[in-house]
Amino acid sequence: MRVILLIIIGLSLLHAELTRDSATSVVSDSVSSLQWQDDVIGSTIAWQSAIDRCENLVLGGQSDWRLPNINELKTIIDRSRANPAIAMAFTHTQTSSSYYWSSTTNENYKNNAWYVYFGRGAVNNGNKSNNYYVRCVRAGQ
Repeated sequence: MRVILLIIIGLSLLHAELTRDSATSVVSDSVSSLQWQDDVIGSTIAWQSAIDRCENLVLGGQSDWRLPNINELKTIIDRSRANPAIAMAFTHTQTSSSYYWSSTTNENYKNNAWYVYFGRGAVNNGNKSNNYYVRCVRAGQ
């Protein structure tokens, strides 16, 4: 019983604990200290454009936004949900069941980068010329 409880506690630490600031449309993760853009960039774009868009984003008075790596992006998947399989703190869900770029290049196929499909919470990789949605992230305080 004690082992099961410790496993459950350990697994809960792996998941994000998210709160949303409705004034800034920023979602903060108290576990990782990451802050997420909630109001996603409205159109799909290629991978390099996604990196550039995040690096030029000013949101919530902050300008140090970037494209999340695949491990960061996976922390906001909620596999108990579908369409969208994204944490409930994110309220801009009109595009949430779509594909979202990460900054992580596939080491075996350098022309591909990893993405998350938030319709089901699936992780895969695609050609960097594909057009996917973008959700930027920054290191919080």
